[in-house]
Amino acid sequence: MGKTLIPPEPAEIHEVMLRDALEERYLQYALSTIMHRALPDARDGLKPVHRRILYGMRLLNLNPGGIPKKSAKIVGEVMGSYHPHGDQAIYDAMVRLAQDFNSRYPLVDGQGNFGNIDGDNPAAMRYTEARLTDVARLLLDGIDEDAVELGGFPNLLANGAQGIAVGMATSIPPHNAAELCDAALHLIDKPTAKSRALLKWVKGPDFPTGGIVVDSKESIAEAYATGRGSFRTRAKWHQEEGARGTWIVVITEIPWLVQKSRLVEKIAELLIEKKLPLADDVRDESAEDIRLVIEPKSRTVDPELLMESLFRLTELESRISLNLNVLVKGRIPRVIGLAECLRDWLDHLRDVLVRRTNYRKQQIEHRLEVLGGYLIAHLNIDRVIKIIRSEDEPKPALIKAFKLTEVQVDAILNMRLRNLRRLEEMEIRTEEKNLRSELKDIKTLLGSEEQQWSKVGEQVRKVRDMFGPKTLLGKRRTHFADAPEHDLAAIEEAFVEREPVTVVVSDKGWVRTLKGQVSDLSGLTFKTDDQLGFAFFAETTSKLLLFATNGKFYSLDVAKLPGGRGHGEPIRMFIDMEQDAAIVSLFVNSGGRKFLIASHEGQGFVVNEDDCVGNTRKGKQVLNVEMPNEARAIATVAGDTVAVIGENRKMLLFPIDQVPEMARGRGVRLQKYRDGGLSDVATFDSGEGFTWKDSAGREFAATMKELSEWRGTRADAGRLSPKGFPKSNKFGRGVE
Repeated sequence: MGKTLIPPEPAEIHEVMLRDALEERYLQYALSTIMHRALPDARDGLKPVHRRILYGMRLLNLNPGGIPKKSAKIVGEVMGSYHPHGDQAIYDAMVRLAQDFNSRYPLVDGQGNFGNIDGDNPAAMRYTEARLTDVARLLLDGIDEDAVELGGFPNLLANGAQGIAVGMATSIPPHNAAELCDAALHLIDKPTAKSRALLKWVKGPDFPTGGIVVDSKESIAEAYATGRGSFRTRAKWHQEEGARGTWIVVITEIPWLVQKSRLVEKIAELLIEKKLPLADDVRDESAEDIRLVIEPKSRTVDPELLMESLFRLTELESRISLNLNVLVKGRIPRVIGLAECLRDWLDHLRDVLVRRTNYRKQQIEHRLEVLGGYLIAHLNIDRVIKIIRSEDEPKPALIKAFKLTEVQVDAILNMRLRNLRRLEEMEIRTEEKNLRSELKDIKTLLGSEEQQWSKVGEQVRKVRDMFGPKTLLGKRRTHFADAPEHDLAAIEEAFVEREPVTVVVSDKGWVRTLKGQVSDLSGLTFKTDDQLGFAFFAETTSKLLLFATNGKFYSLDVAKLPGGRGHGEPIRMFIDMEQDAAIVSLFVNSGGRKFLIASHEGQGFVVNEDDCVGNTRKGKQVLNVEMPNEARAIATVAGDTVAVIGENRKMLLFPIDQVPEMARGRGVRLQKYRDGGLSDVATFDSGEGFTWKDSAGREFAATMKELSEWRGTRADAGRLSPKGFPKSNKFGRGVE
C-alpha cells in the first residue's frame, strides 16, 4: 500500500545563472581554504589545526615537564571539541610539530616513534604519547588573560610553514630564533628599517637538518626584500683519510625535507647506471647522527669534483623556496618581506600586552572594590553579622546600611566564617596600597606607547636569551659559503664513464660511435647512396668541434652521439646547422691549438682553438662568408710556413707570419685565382720539409730547396703543383 505523499510547502524559487552560482560557491571554497587551512597567520605562524592542537593539549594539562598522555586522547579531544576533520589529519599535523628534523623548534614533545629522517611513518596514535614544549608554552602564555591569539615566540619565521591553497601557496623556511629577536629589537628602535638592514642579524634560513647555503649575499637580500626567492642548500661533507693513501667522503648533514633513504637509493641507482664514474660505492652508516659514506673510484679522484657531480645529480643540493605569503592581521593574504613580517609580530606582541594589561587592570579594580567592602565589614563587623543573622534578605539590607556595591556585598556574603578573624585592617590597607601602586603603573603603561614598546623589548630579550647561540636548541645549524668554482668541462666529464670510442661520419653527415679504437671499418654498413666519410679515435668524455661551410664552429659531446648499432643519426639532430651547409672537418677539441682556416675565395686567417668553442646549438660564427663563397679548409698551425693549393692545381708557399691571428672575420688573401678557388691549406716547419699524401695513402716529402720555385709571398698566384701531387688537390693533413 503506497504512502500518501504530502506536497511540500510552496517556496520562493530564484532563477540563478549556473556560471554565477559556480563562481560564487568556488570563491567561497577558495576563501575558506586560504583562510582556514593553507596559509599561516603572520602573528603566530600557525594554521587553525595547529592552534587547536596546542590549545587542546593545554586544556589536558600537558605542560612541559609534566606526564605525557596518549596521542589518541589528544586527537580525540581536538576532533571532538574544535577541529571538524578526520583523526588522521589531526595526528599527522601533530606529528610534524614533534619531528625535530622538520621543525626547527618543535612545539610538541613526542614520546615513542614519531617517524624519522629516512621517511618511515610514525607509529599509530594509540602507541605514542605527547606533551607541550617550552616553545609552545611561550606561544600559549597569557591565553587566559584576554590574549586570545597566540604569539609570544616568532614562530612564523622560526619554524617556517608550507601550504598550497587555491590560486596561491606559501613556503617559508625555518630561521634562527635568536637572530630574529635581535632583528626585532632593532625594529623596535628603528621602526622604518628595511629588510636589507635586518640582514646584519638575520643571515638567512637555519634548517633543523643543518646544511650549507651557497647563494650570494645579494640574492639572499633580494629574496628577503621581496618575500620571494629561493635558497640553494648543499649537504655538509668532509674527507676522511684511510690507509695507504685511500680516502672516503663522509656526509654529515643533508638539506631540509630530503628523505635520507630515498637519497641513498638515488645515489645507488646512479652508480648502477654508471652516471657517477668518479664514485665506487655508497653506504649508510647513520645511527643517531647522519653519516653517509661515498667511496671514490680511485685515490686520484678529486673529492671536490666527486661531490660536485653528486650535487648536480642528487638531492644533496636542493633549492628551498621562499614565498612569504601569509595572512596579515589574520585576514588579508599577502606576500610580505622580512621587515614587515617581523613588524607584524611585534605589533601583535604589543596588542597582546595591551589586552593583558587591561585584563590585569580590571582584576585590580575588582579586587580594590572587594577590599573596600572588606574594610567596611571589618570596621562594622558586629553590625554586619547581626544583619546577616536577622534579615531574610541580607543583601539589600547591607547595601542600604553601608552603601555597598553588589560586588562588595557578594564578596562579604560568600566569605567563610573562619575568614572573618583574618579581616585585619592593616592587612587590608597594605594590600590596597600595593594594588593602587600597581594600578598607577598600569595606567601609566597603557597611556605611554614608549613604555609599551619597552615592555615588548624586554619580552623579546627573554626569548632571545632562552634560545641564544650558546644554548643547545638555539645554536645555528645552517652555515653559509660560496660554491667552489670548477671547470664546466671537468664537471660534465665527471658524469660520463671514460672509455675509448671511434667516431664514424658518413658522406651524407650521419654520425655514430663504435666502442673501442676500431681500425678496420670495412664491415660497416651505410644507407643507400651513402658511404664512409671519415673516422677518428676519441673518448666518451671528449668534446668535438665541427667546422662547417657556413664558417661556423659547432660543439658536440661524444657521450651524446648514438652508438654503433644501425646507421647512426644525422648530425643535424645535435646542432642547428643550415640545410645548405656541409661539414668541412670534425675533430676532437683538445684546446690550446691554433688553426688556419680559409674560404673558397682564398681568404683566411689564424684562429685560436678556444675562440672556436660555442655553447649553443646554433654554433659560433668565426669565418665570415657569404654565398656563393663558403668555408673550404682548416689545418692545424704546426710550423712557420703555409702551403696553399687552388682548384687550378697551382700551389704557393709563404711564411705564416704574413697571416694575421683573429677571433673572427673574413681574413686576408692567401692566394690569387683567375678561375676557380682555394682547394686546401696546410702548415709545416721549413726546416723539416713538406710532406703530403696521395689518394692511395702514400707519403711524399720534399725539402724547401726542392720547393724553392713554389716559394713566394701571400696573395701570389703560385705555380702548378709538383709531379706526383694527388689529383684531388688535397694535402691530406687537415687537423692534426
